[in-house]
Amino acid sequence: MDTIDRLRRAAIFASLLAPLVARGHGPAHGNAGGAGSAVRKEQKDWGIAGELRDVRRTIEVGMADTMRFTPARIDVRLGETVRFVVLNRGKAMHEFVIGTRAENEKHAELMKRHPGMEHDEPYMAHVAPGRRGQIVWRFNRAGQFEFACLVAGHYDAGMKGVIRVAA
Repeated sequence: MDTIDRLRRAAIFASLLAPLVARGHGPAHGNAGGAGSAVRKEQKDWGIAGELRDVRRTIEVGMADTMRFTPARIDVRLGETVRFVVLNRGKAMHEFVIGTRAENEKHAELMKRHPGMEHDEPYMAHVAPGRRGQIVWRFNRAGQFEFACLVAGHYDAGMKGVIRVAA
């Protein structure tokens, strides 16, 4: 493949990613779930974006450059809306992304191939060092799910945890 073909393919790929990049994230994004927030309510296997007014419990989660979350296991009840306050205690950028293991593995691989890729979904918080992010999530599906940092290499280094949703 010559240079022109590579450039043409890169331009096509960039144009396909443009809508995602345009929605990019700032230093500390996440689903605030408050009035006036334009949160997309899309049902996922692990739940749906919640409303701040429905929160009955806030869970603080720490992220560190040791590639670990504290706590690493979270238990919630089916139907519960939780506000996650995510604190980046490290010096590197970190994320808190809720999903299934398969979904997080797939996204982690994509992030390795495109480390500058930006995204903004209500189940993700991209948090700069020393900052905090927030997600409000309603767990309307029982099961075991995962939270992870999908910054290139962090997932493979073990930066993940478990959310158990009990009926």
